Amino acid sequence: MRAMPLTHRATRASDPAVSDLGALPYRPCVGVMLVNADGLVFVGQRIDNSGEGDFWQMPQGGIDKGEDVRAAAMRELYEETGVRAGHVTVLAQTREEVLYDLPPELIGTLWKGKYRGQRQHWLLMRFSGSEGDIRLDAHDPAEFAAWKWVAPATLPDLIVPFKKHVYRAVLKEFQDLI
Repeated sequence: MRAMPLTHRATRASDPAVSDLGALPYRPCVGVMLVNADGLVFVGQRIDNSGEGDFWQMPQGGIDKGEDVRAAAMRELYEETGVRAGHVTVLAQTREEVLYDLPPELIGTLWKGKYRGQRQHWLLMRFSGSEGDIRLDAHDPAEFAAWKWVAPATLPDLIVPFKKHVYRAVLKEFQDLI
């Protein structure tokens, strides 16, 4: 998988702290496509945007300094879903990072304005636990208000618009393994 092209390069003239988006780095991040035995994908509705639309996303989050990709993926999976490492098998990892830029109106408000977007490694994991092993309250504060299993093809329709290309790229790379 090749790195995806940047989608937003505009600057906000009203925000002097964001005068050159090209100078801002990408936040290192990991994402998890968690699939069940039926080939459906876990998605959660974020608590912090549940009032802004019916958007759903796969688990994802930042990679801590010194943390490797798989360790970050397992940590994020547990924090966001309560699913423990013993209930998943890692099937694949994207060959390259997938990049996305934040829309201009979000730069300066997310991640204390330090990043222009994220560079993400994605892992495909098979879930072998029961639905009782999914606990959105495993981490305080919880990140998801609700969750569901969905058909993989519907993923780009569920995510916020500026991440659609990310989900299409991840689906394309993992489609034969789901």
